[in-house]
Amino acid sequence: MVAELQEKLERIAAAQMKLAGRVVERPVDPDSVQVVAAVDVSYRENRARAALVLCTFPDCEVLGSKTAMVDVTFPYIPTYFFLRETRPVLLVLRGEEFDVLLVEGHGRAHPRGYGLASHIGLLVGRPAIGVAKGPLRGAPEGSFRRMGKAYVSVGHLIDLESAVRIIEPLLEGGYPKPLRLADRLSKRETL
Repeated sequence: MVAELQEKLERIAAAQMKLAGRVVERPVDPDSVQVVAAVDVSYRENRARAALVLCTFPDCEVLGSKTAMVDVTFPYIPTYFFLRETRPVLLVLRGEEFDVLLVEGHGRAHPRGYGLASHIGLLVGRPAIGVAKGPLRGAPEGSFRRMGKAYVSVGHLIDLESAVRIIEPLLEGGYPKPLRLADRLSKRETL
């Protein structure tokens, strides 16, 4: 059983490295951004609660929010986080319009150059920024920027300098306000 799981993880790791080659890094003009979306997922027992918050940019006035609950289908395994969170995040994003997505998780700042923010950005075809509370061991040098209490990285369809310019006005207490709100909502608190 352990050997079978290890073999499966090796195949998934190879797929991550291949998908990393599909991530596009390009400038995004912050002046073109009007709506920022932020997603976060919390867990209770075998249930995941994904939360989405939509805010104006750069003032972060809340435009809307929603949540989605799903059963957890994959265990927590470091550096394979995207397998656990993709389904709840996609459910909560369904039908929403936004210019840039903030994902609670890494993007390029991942040992295989392809974390949750890259995966979600690739799937939804929108600029995505990875924002995490700490760096991953083995992340490529120069793949993230520390901003206050946040580690910012490219997800997809944005470059690191643009990501930094978008995150900067959203910082509140050292962390992006939209993600702080999404975190609170995912834990069943109100905005």
